[in-house]
Amino acid sequence: MLITQAKKTLNLAFPIIIGEVAQLSLGLIDSAMVGAVSYKQLAASALVFSVINIPFVFGIGITISVSQLVSMSHGQNDKKLVSHYLFNGFWLSAIAAVLIAILVELSLPLLFHLDQDPEVAMLAAPYLRIMGWGVIPMLLFMSLKQFTDGLEFTKTAMIMSILAIPVKVFLNWLIIFGNWGFPRWELYGAGVATLITRVLLFVGLLWVVFRHSLFRRYIIIGRRAWTFRWHSIRQLLYIGIPSGFQIAMEAGAFALSSILVGTLGAVALAAHQIALSLASFTFMISIGLSQAASIRTSSGFGRRDQPLIGRIGRSTLYVGWIYGGLCALLFFLYRNRLPYIFNDNPEVVSLATVLIILGALFQISDSSQAITAGLLRGIKDVKVPTVFIGIAYWVVGLPMGYLLSFKAGLGASGIWIGFIIGLTFSAIFLFFRFSKMVWKNPINKWDI
Repeated sequence: MLITQAKKTLNLAFPIIIGEVAQLSLGLIDSAMVGAVSYKQLAASALVFSVINIPFVFGIGITISVSQLVSMSHGQNDKKLVSHYLFNGFWLSAIAAVLIAILVELSLPLLFHLDQDPEVAMLAAPYLRIMGWGVIPMLLFMSLKQFTDGLEFTKTAMIMSILAIPVKVFLNWLIIFGNWGFPRWELYGAGVATLITRVLLFVGLLWVVFRHSLFRRYIIIGRRAWTFRWHSIRQLLYIGIPSGFQIAMEAGAFALSSILVGTLGAVALAAHQIALSLASFTFMISIGLSQAASIRTSSGFGRRDQPLIGRIGRSTLYVGWIYGGLCALLFFLYRNRLPYIFNDNPEVVSLATVLIILGALFQISDSSQAITAGLLRGIKDVKVPTVFIGIAYWVVGLPMGYLLSFKAGLGASGIWIGFIIGLTFSAIFLFFRFSKMVWKNPINKWDI
């Protein structure tokens, strides 16, 4: 029974995972191509992602509410309600995207007050501006992706994301290095290429949603379904805001860690960015499992099928634990080779090797906490998990990392030991929350 549920979740998750990996690959491509210019450009890229990642992933959290409510409505076989949440979710995401872009624009002076290498901060400023405006098409794309994923048509966005990779590589080649007579814009060129790619992604998925027969049934009833309702907006925000905070608190902890490591110098920041890029890559698979499990539990929640929700949860966690163990093993075995994908500076490579070993130690915890948070989101349990995640990162993990790094003298390694502590705390408490909600209480007594 659990194997059957695991297969169903994996079938749904696989396209999501490929799409997530493809999206992350765009960032890894930038790191690799910009790192080929210089390690200071790589450090500037890391600094920008540290600043922009918090508001950006909060916006992604807002879009997640679209898939949850679309999936619940789909589980109830209510096409009009599916279409209604598409409309309200899209415009809510658009408003959030514009506000985030403005916030990023206003945050530009912050780069010069973070005790970073002055040259790194100067390189980062124009890149941050262009990446900020790139948030708008990306969140619009994500809102449509959440709609298609919520209907369990997860291959749609996957195909779009895969097609974006060669486009991004080609644009980078043109304007990072100045080929075919294009200007050599280096790091700024990577930002311009990202903006263009994200616009193409959004326009392409919008065309598919409006034209393909799989989704057109939800578009043609728009005259009856496409109305703004405060109740619907509140439902979206009820899930979206805590989901946004969950993701933003995690991303914020990693972002602040990058800023703290940046005070140790450009070498430390570049090594940190290499290890973090690799950890983020493996985390995307966990996110894909989390989203698939969340969609399936949302559908089960719409039908009030508690036993099914329990089976989905247990089977997905087993898969996540096995996956985390495999990632840990690969990190340890290839710790000396992986840094060379990004940079060949001996000091950077040496430190990155140590950080990759530490990253191996939290792979199981990282996968577990991501999956459990998604399962809880699927049953609309978002407030208590948000508190747990906040404590794990901001009360336990990050302060411990700071003390170990700057007081105990462990440098960048201290920050990564803090990651291990925080992620383990989060994984344990979220698991017990899901256990209490689904395996110990009847559905009518769930505290949501």
